[in-house]
Amino acid sequence: MEAAVEAHPARIGLVTQLFRFVIVGGLAAVVDYGTYQMLLHLGLNHSFWVSVAKGCSFILGTTTAYLLNKRWTFNVQGSATSLAQFVLLYVTTFFVNVGMNALSLHVLPEFAWKVSVAWVIAQGSATTINFLVLRLVIWRHA
Repeated sequence: MEAAVEAHPARIGLVTQLFRFVIVGGLAAVVDYGTYQMLLHLGLNHSFWVSVAKGCSFILGTTTAYLLNKRWTFNVQGSATSLAQFVLLYVTTFFVNVGMNALSLHVLPEFAWKVSVAWVIAQGSATTINFLVLRLVIWRHA
């Protein structure tokens, strides 16, 4: 009986999942934004290199989010299938994130917080997609 409980952990409610997702997202955002700013200050702040910096920071933030969301937010053991689905989701949102960042940097007027605002727009777009697909598709039984 106990083995069955471990094989099928208790489902966590939507409000709890959303709350935990926001906490994990905040931590992952700190990793992402901190890495992005560090890389920009190290010299990856010209045209193409801004997207490279954003890509690297997204990967580190995403890895943080995956590991914490899998076990804490959605309480799943994970399988090769969910990992493969997760990778596909994050490849998609990688391009959404980096693309929205580049588009925002292109269309926003020059002002002191332009880079940060572009990062928030990109992050918000990708985060919305991530939560919906994780909850409704990948870890729908969690």
